[in-house]
Amino acid sequence: MALEALDQPTSSAAGGCASSGCGSSSDKLAHLPEHIRAKVHNHPCFSEDAHHHYARMHVAVAPACNIQCHYCNRKYDCSNESRPGVVSEVLTPEQAVAKTLAVAAEIPQMTVLGIAGPGDPLANPERTLATFRALTEKAPDIKLCVSTNGLALPELVDEICQHNIDHVTITINCVDPEIGAKIYPWIFWNNRRIKGVKAAQILIEQQQKGLQMLCDRGVLVKVNSVLIPGVNDEHLKEVSRVVKAKGAFLHNVMPLIAEPEHGTFYGLMGQRGPSNDELQALQEACAGDMAMMRHCRQCRADAVGMLGEDRGAEFTLEKIAAMDIDYAAAMQRRAEVHAAIEANRTAQQQQRNETFVPITSLKRSSKPKPAPLAAPPARIAVASSGGGVINVHFGHAREFLIYEAAGVGDRVDVRFLAARKVDLYCAGGDTCGDAEDALAKTIRTLAGCTAVLCSKIGIEPWDRLEAAGLVPNGEHAMEPIEDAVAAVYHELLAAGRLGVEDAADAPVALSA
Repeated sequence: MALEALDQPTSSAAGGCASSGCGSSSDKLAHLPEHIRAKVHNHPCFSEDAHHHYARMHVAVAPACNIQCHYCNRKYDCSNESRPGVVSEVLTPEQAVAKTLAVAAEIPQMTVLGIAGPGDPLANPERTLATFRALTEKAPDIKLCVSTNGLALPELVDEICQHNIDHVTITINCVDPEIGAKIYPWIFWNNRRIKGVKAAQILIEQQQKGLQMLCDRGVLVKVNSVLIPGVNDEHLKEVSRVVKAKGAFLHNVMPLIAEPEHGTFYGLMGQRGPSNDELQALQEACAGDMAMMRHCRQCRADAVGMLGEDRGAEFTLEKIAAMDIDYAAAMQRRAEVHAAIEANRTAQQQQRNETFVPITSLKRSSKPKPAPLAAPPARIAVASSGGGVINVHFGHAREFLIYEAAGVGDRVDVRFLAARKVDLYCAGGDTCGDAEDALAKTIRTLAGCTAVLCSKIGIEPWDRLEAAGLVPNGEHAMEPIEDAVAAVYHELLAAGRLGVEDAADAPVALSA
């Protein structure tokens, strides 16, 4: 079903579309200056729309850390966990450069190289900066990023700005030392281990100083914050206000990962992580002061591929040594692939702008039509592996993208809320359909959603989803996500599944 995509309003610089709820993610950068849009246009972490089309990679060259966090337990030889601080192997700068060139050649949609651990990159400045120096020379078409806790940041801002680094992420969990003392047991500062409130105060001062220095130099800064229920949950609204005032570009509020099997202090002490609803509520509360990142996957420190996937096992040092990389030829191919991606993004946007079906095509009742009312929102889960389209079988999904659609006036606003990880339901062969526990977990993970959109859905999960009150839908395979979400919302509204008794009482036209 085609849908009308009316012109969407641009948002203010203060909140961005993440806070204003505009209907299409492609509009979310419209309020920014052209040079800023160019920096984030193909950056999968700094642009929600770009993450559907472009890949990233991290190289693990920084094993040491200068602070301890209660939510962190670094692992240097682990391939079974997907969370920050975990890597399969720590690399030398030379090995990291070789791996980057290999990945860029084999995954041409990769646009960004980041150093995010497994410790703190700026606590390992020689290794980190040597990697950046070499990549600036050998791979000038790749964006370079660094993530840091900020303790050593002010002293290294000049070095950072000498390279092709115009995106920096700082993890800032608090601006109150009393709260910080509950998160950080110690820091290592000026060759001394410092504990408690004093340690937190030093860290906070360094973080804020470094943030201001980067923003003054024109570097785009994303602030990561870990939501820890009962510790900093309410306080993060103040964090968002403070970092926005200093010029931060984006705020990423992430859920605490606190399963005891990870061996973190919080996990072993029983500190719970937030629920999906608690995370969204906090993000909404912060969004009034700061544009929010909602598509974070809390990646490993050696992640490779699209957000939500990890192809690191394809690029071990042994496999890289056997590759014959012609990077000049690879750069040409990358340019061609990127041009094709942009053509596809443009075509998807044109389709949203040109196709429509007014709700007047639905059967109307004879009663007088009241003034348009806001139709209730609905959360819709989508299975996608990239490209901005619905292209994953339900049984093959490792995550679902959660969108919210709502009727507002004469249109439908569609916005991205979160990505929720699930266990693989179908592993192929005779095991497909037998994973009752995985299916039950997936249904629990999709709590709060009204419909599930996949390229295909088998009979068993279809019946189980319906029994759980979810509407399964496999009719929009390979369609752009936002078009399909708006179409399904349209169908749910017309069918009275959203609490609107008659389509005549709904908005007149609905847009993507």
